[in-house]
Amino acid sequence: MPAFTFEKISPPVRRGPIAPVEQKQRGVIVQMLDRLVEARAKRAAGQGKVETNRSDSPAPE
Repeated sequence: MPAFTFEKISPPVRRGPIAPVEQKQRGVIVQMLDRLVEARAKRAAGQGKVETNRSDSPAPE
């Protein structure tokens, strides 16, 4: 027989609609990085280059 036990405590009952979650404003640095990435992607697409993910490409031999 265990020396102690835990009681199961039920969560509080919700009494109404859930309040909408406000979206946090993204940081200035993240916004700047997004702009740089978009510009680079547009430039690469205009030159006909294909962007690849480095983790997907095979290791050089």
